Amino acid sequence: MPDTRPILFFDSGVGGLSVLAPTRALLPQAPLVYVADSAGFPYGTKTEAEIAGRVPALLGRLAERYDPRLIVIACNTASTIALAEVRKALDLPIVGTVPAIKPAAELSRTRVIGVLGTDATVRQPYVDDLAARFASDCTVLRHGSAELVDLAEGALRGSPPPAERLRAVLAGLFDQPGGERLDLIVNACTHFPLLEAELAAAAPHPVRFVDGGPGIARRVAYLTQGQDWPESPGPGRAVFTARDSDTGRLAPALARFGLTEIDSL
Repeated sequence: MPDTRPILFFDSGVGGLSVLAPTRALLPQAPLVYVADSAGFPYGTKTEAEIAGRVPALLGRLAERYDPRLIVIACNTASTIALAEVRKALDLPIVGTVPAIKPAAELSRTRVIGVLGTDATVRQPYVDDLAARFASDCTVLRHGSAELVDLAEGALRGSPPPAERLRAVLAGLFDQPGGERLDLIVNACTHFPLLEAELAAAAPHPVRFVDGGPGIARRVAYLTQGQDWPESPGPGRAVFTARDSDTGRLAPALARFGLTEIDSL
């Protein structure tokens, strides 16, 4: 019998689609389940204790229900806070998402990089450690924005983000000392790559963006190397922990990512 176990992607909202997309491109035969914890959205404004208590328990329920071969926590905030506990709780491979500071430092020419994430992510000691290990010769500017998460969610529902709001968010980086030399921004929230083109257009000077999506896709491909896949993966499934009147507006965007079935937990 073919192995029909899916790869399960998990985020507080739809930001993890920016991680699902490169994985789907590398592994087109893989069955996919994408879970948005809409009942807990947004994570970026919650306390560490709230996230640490919620995420492992919820992923335990999801693992029991969908029997995935691998779980991707496609959320920087959840990964930097709860990844270790999830790995202790579940006996299957867990891939986390962390800010792409290492590749950013390798690419930056001015040695000034920005880390744009949620408030919960940019204040984590994990980010301090990444900066110290991989960007010690760089000036690392940080800015947290809950608004940008909402703007990305709205964009997938068909509401383009106002350029002036994007400029205001980016000013949190560019207006810091050294911001005039910033040449590269780490999208340290999986929602933000969904607005990369709009952010680039709103930046006060040309800047490059990097995120962890492609690296995560390669890691998933490595961990599943040699495994059997079904001849056809079938329709991808999007699961929401709570549904409201806005959920249906996401259907066209979800379908573009191969997620044509919508379910509730």
